[in-house]
Amino acid sequence: MAAPRVDGPRQKLPATLVDVAGNRLRDAILSGTLGPGEKIVEEQLCADLGISRAPLREALRLLAQQGLVEHLPRRGSRVTDWSPADILQLFALRHVLERHAIEMAMPLADPVSELEPVRHALREMTCARTALDRDDAHRRFHAAVVGLAANRQLDIVLAPILLKLQLPMAMNMREEARHHRAGDGIERHRAILTALESNDAATVIAALEDHGHLRYLNLPADLPEHR
Repeated sequence: MAAPRVDGPRQKLPATLVDVAGNRLRDAILSGTLGPGEKIVEEQLCADLGISRAPLREALRLLAQQGLVEHLPRRGSRVTDWSPADILQLFALRHVLERHAIEMAMPLADPVSELEPVRHALREMTCARTALDRDDAHRRFHAAVVGLAANRQLDIVLAPILLKLQLPMAMNMREEARHHRAGDGIERHRAILTALESNDAATVIAALEDHGHLRYLNLPADLPEHR
């Protein structure tokens, strides 16, 4: 006889070797310890983490899907080095999707409840203990803004863009904290939430355009996307 099913709180599964390697690499990339274009030395990482090549290579494959790592034939892997044009194009795509979502969603029928996912993501950003947790919450914040449209296809299109933007978003927030206060990035996102609470599409779109997501990336001003 089969054992009866016992319902209860779901236990968090232990991290696999792929998880450990992926999180270590992702943290190193987003923190700037591994810079754009820097070669990833598999032998050294395997020795540092005490793992074999197989889980490390699977972690690298997953990070490549996120746009953080790129594989060079016969030369191994390196941290992705997005060009300024790539970064501007990715941010432009995010803005197009956010604007479309706001135009679809506003005015919200029940702002208090519908904005809770955005508030929750902002709280996670505020309370994050590590840069990796903050960066994850940052991505969830922007996903929650687009999620207000309740349009599954928009969510699907946005997800890979946010993954590819992890590095430039992290670089911008890190440089912002270095130049000013670590909490400035939180305040910029709180301003977007305040605009959302107005329940007015034009106010929200203006706040998104004034988001400051490119301020500290030192991108060339003469690129077409800047004009």
